[in-house]
Amino acid sequence: MPVVLLIRHGENEYVKKGRLAGRKPGVHLNEKGRAQAQALADSLKHLPIKAVYSSPLDRTMETAEPLAKAKKLEVIPREGLQEVDFGKWQDRTLKELARRKLWKTVQSAPSQMRFPEGESFAEAQQRIASELIALARQHGPKDLFACFGHSDMIKLAVSYFIGQPLDLFQRLMVQPASVTSLSIIPDKGAFLINLNHVPFHLPKEAESNQPAENKD
Repeated sequence: MPVVLLIRHGENEYVKKGRLAGRKPGVHLNEKGRAQAQALADSLKHLPIKAVYSSPLDRTMETAEPLAKAKKLEVIPREGLQEVDFGKWQDRTLKELARRKLWKTVQSAPSQMRFPEGESFAEAQQRIASELIALARQHGPKDLFACFGHSDMIKLAVSYFIGQPLDLFQRLMVQPASVTSLSIIPDKGAFLINLNHVPFHLPKEAESNQPAENKD
């Protein structure tokens, strides 16, 4: 049963300020995010990780790089790990979006939600599940590999593999630079090993008082 570490990228200014980055290029880790990425690498480098995959966006690739360097691996970008396509909602603040009628659908009935000129949650969930199953098939039954991605995508993957209704996926929490682990058996199922684990402590000067679970 190959095990995948689903790792959310570190903090960036969009997370810090509560703005929906989506697939916007040029969104980089901030100082705290870079500290998180290095601390994450230091805490995981002893594990027998065989491969490091990442959403191709800047903030995920930058979070993946320290761990890949520690393991002497390359970061392999995978489109299947991309963020949800938020369409016209991209680059908007969560405060602004919360005033829209569709916000209630996002929070209470996400299975019915399609972002204007973007993707539906159902499509995004099928994409991430298919991607992880495909990667699991490429690895041996005892392999461990890492996938760096995004909050909603990780929550959608967990919901899919544990059989949770899509409408309940927002009840899960995935913090920046946290690790969620799944053991995936293609064509048979999966086991959730842990959810939203942050395996390090940053020095106090690197900490922030900003909320941890903002979308990115």
